[in-house]
Amino acid sequence: MGPSRSFQNLLLLLLPLALALCSAAASGEASRRFWVENDTFWKDGAPFQIVGGDVHYFRIVPEYWKDRLLRAKALGLNTIQTYVPWNLHEPKPLSWEFKGFTDIESYLRLAHELDMLVMLRVGPYICGEWDLGGFPPWLLTIEPTIELRSSDSTYLSLVDRWWGVLLPKITPLLYSNGGPIIMIENEFGSFGDDKNYLHYLVEVARRYLGNDIMLYTTDGGAIGNLKNGTILQDDVFAAVDFDTGSNPWPIFQLQKEYNLPGKSAPLSSEFYTGWLTHWGERIATTDASSTAKALKRILCRNGSAVLYMAHGGTNFGFYNGANTGQNESDYKADLTSYDYDAPIREYGDVHNAKYKALRRVIHECTGIPLLQLPSKIERASYGLVEVQKVASLFDIIHNISDALKVAFSEQPLSMELMGQMFGFLLYTSEYQEKHSSSILSIPKVHDRAQVFVSCSHSDVRKPRYVGIVERWSSKTLQIPSLSCSSNVSLYILVENMGRVNYGPYIFDQKGILSSVEIDGIILRHWKMHPVSLNAVGNLSKLQLIMQMTDAEASKVSIYGDSENKLQDVSLYLNEGISEEPAFYEGHFHIDSESEKKDTFISFRGWNKGVAFVNNFNIGRFWPAIGPQCALYVPAPILKPGDNVIVIFELHSPNPELTIKLVKDPDFTCGQ
Repeated sequence: MGPSRSFQNLLLLLLPLALALCSAAASGEASRRFWVENDTFWKDGAPFQIVGGDVHYFRIVPEYWKDRLLRAKALGLNTIQTYVPWNLHEPKPLSWEFKGFTDIESYLRLAHELDMLVMLRVGPYICGEWDLGGFPPWLLTIEPTIELRSSDSTYLSLVDRWWGVLLPKITPLLYSNGGPIIMIENEFGSFGDDKNYLHYLVEVARRYLGNDIMLYTTDGGAIGNLKNGTILQDDVFAAVDFDTGSNPWPIFQLQKEYNLPGKSAPLSSEFYTGWLTHWGERIATTDASSTAKALKRILCRNGSAVLYMAHGGTNFGFYNGANTGQNESDYKADLTSYDYDAPIREYGDVHNAKYKALRRVIHECTGIPLLQLPSKIERASYGLVEVQKVASLFDIIHNISDALKVAFSEQPLSMELMGQMFGFLLYTSEYQEKHSSSILSIPKVHDRAQVFVSCSHSDVRKPRYVGIVERWSSKTLQIPSLSCSSNVSLYILVENMGRVNYGPYIFDQKGILSSVEIDGIILRHWKMHPVSLNAVGNLSKLQLIMQMTDAEASKVSIYGDSENKLQDVSLYLNEGISEEPAFYEGHFHIDSESEKKDTFISFRGWNKGVAFVNNFNIGRFWPAIGPQCALYVPAPILKPGDNVIVIFELHSPNPELTIKLVKDPDFTCGQ
């Protein structure tokens, strides 16, 4: 028996509605698309001009992600570009991190909420003045040695494993899936010409992401770079970068030769708003007016550009990269600050000439409405803070070096083989002294070694400072005679100052990488202590425990009744300022949550080291050579009440044993 006539009528009424809904849904899906055609970018069926900027989530405390993105949006940007550093997300093999600084999904969703598109640079190599170009340093420990950025089968299997974790996380955030990601990038042309490697990366990306997402490469706007780095036959879009002094349009014309016909929308994917700075150089700056004029030459002719950087941020911790020159000894480490002279300054300031000039040009060329300028971020000068010496490194080396990780070897081992991927490693050995002085030779040290000696049966807490051996300078050192009745103990503290992130010497292992000789005789029988700085907030307690077992200081407490908790320190810690690596601690008080403000710690008068605020590693300082004098402290690191600053000074502190918390950055040291 068939359906009733009334039911048939109802079906006839509903059918057009259902068809209309299906048509609308299909139309909606079809319109949510990003592609390139007729040498133009298209989004949802309309021409689209990318006005983007790099804002790296891992260089900003997560509490400030939204603030920095809003400042980028107010600049006139419609797209954010960011790298994804493998070393942050897989710090140890199969140990995955996607929380806090590494919560990339939250960052991408935040960009989407703010109606900004994303160009995601997933690597596996990122360069970016970031340690080892984003590669995890444990890759350097694999035997047989792998060849990075190549078709090496072991390397490719690890890339596949990494992308097999990362790419499924970002797939729901692709533009065609309703998210903000319009393009995925890898750069290669300035490094090599292994096309099989590039084809493999495309294959893996397509396997996880599908065929709708646009893949792109970024290479310098020269024939050699583009020839090596582009893979036209895989329908991978080739973007270019070049300095702001270049005429962009001949380079965009060259770009066409490395894209399929009609698939070459002019895009400078790294339009340099400033430049990087190494320790020992003057801070890099670029003129606001000339930078704006260079951008205008692109945007006002409907070209697209991504500002590198829109906001630089900070190389917190030990993650700064480095560069080399003619050889691997010509080593130059990057600053802690990654301000980059970008329009949005390291501390978020937008009330500067470059931001305003670029903003005017973007509005003039694109018609993007001018949003209200974000308000200034308040900064505070908390003033002078007195510090006290807590302990010499040699006093507490056994407390801050995991006994299970201490190793013995005939020859020195690299930091990576010791599992000490960042920071410092103390090497110790012994030799028989001559009556005269001796010559120490370390042919290959990465990167900077401080050398100390003592008589083997004397108080090892007070070894004598001899000098430094640096990767980029002299490899020998004269050691004076100590007139020991026993052997001489040799202590070599090596600092990893940041791995090379660009060029042919990127396979940058750290530590002592050669034999060590005394007067031409190879030293053997080494003991290596990894220096752990993970619990610097407990140094006072460690010192107290040590003193309780020390007959000379058993009656002295480091906690007194005075305002400064470290005023009463054992006698052997107050024998005057000496040339030795040591820990210092200071405190300052914040009355309430509303009084928490961004600040900078000025290290004028100090030498070289690392600083921690409330157990957060704010980075390296080296005012002795500059140019950076002060380290940025974002307000979210601070707290109401007592705030603790711990300083690991490698040489000698400010003679007044003070630091100053100031409102403004300072890049005038060492000049």
